[in-house]
Amino acid sequence: MTANKNMNKTALITGASGGLGLDFARLAAADGYNLVLVARSGDKLNGIAEELGREYGITAQVCAADLSKPAEVDKVVEFVSGAGLQIDCLVNNAGFGDTGHFADRPWAVQQQMINLNILALSRLTHAFVGEMKQRGRGFILNIASTAAFQPGPNFTVYSATKAFVLSFTEALREELKGTGVRCTCSCPGVTDTGFHERAATNGMRITRMSMMKSETVALEAWQAMKKGKQTIIHGLMNRVMSFSLRFTPRSAVPPMVASFMK
Repeated sequence: MTANKNMNKTALITGASGGLGLDFARLAAADGYNLVLVARSGDKLNGIAEELGREYGITAQVCAADLSKPAEVDKVVEFVSGAGLQIDCLVNNAGFGDTGHFADRPWAVQQQMINLNILALSRLTHAFVGEMKQRGRGFILNIASTAAFQPGPNFTVYSATKAFVLSFTEALREELKGTGVRCTCSCPGVTDTGFHERAATNGMRITRMSMMKSETVALEAWQAMKKGKQTIIHGLMNRVMSFSLRFTPRSAVPPMVASFMK
């Protein structure tokens, strides 16, 4: 896929102010997409939009929104409609985690996580996938996690939300067969972004075991999306662990995972 081929096409990327989201924005701009950048920090996004516009000769627009609030998700949909844009590539990257026993963590935080990781992703996908089908082309890239493949004690709600993202993406992909719309799920493991600071997982055993660069994960996911792959699990160890869980008794998985989440 060349930049010329994507002239006048637009990619919408959530969580674009840093980490994987910023990496995806650079990759999309390098491929010639105009951008709609979404995150909470408008000032930071404006700086990124100016930088990418200069560097790649594309148009980058900013929509500051807190996607953990349903009304703010609708604000993004209205922004796209009001600007007369069509979304040709949707990257649902925004998400966060929270560590600790479910019973001990504030419900407000769990609600925000469900809203962002599940509701916002589903709403934005629904808002744009119909038009993609009508045009007979488009890309949807949903960012899940290796946590999607098993229950995660001490990371209970986060793991459950990412299991939703994986299942949702695989089912949607089947529904979209033959339409020209490609739907891919990216499942990173531990990645060097601001995620782990917010989730308070920096001291966990699993975080200390392996850490991939966000640029590497983003590039692999972007290439998998363009090739039309269903799912990509990043990192050899993550692929081995995810595969081995298929042969592990279900009752043995939660205590095994809990030992890594300490």
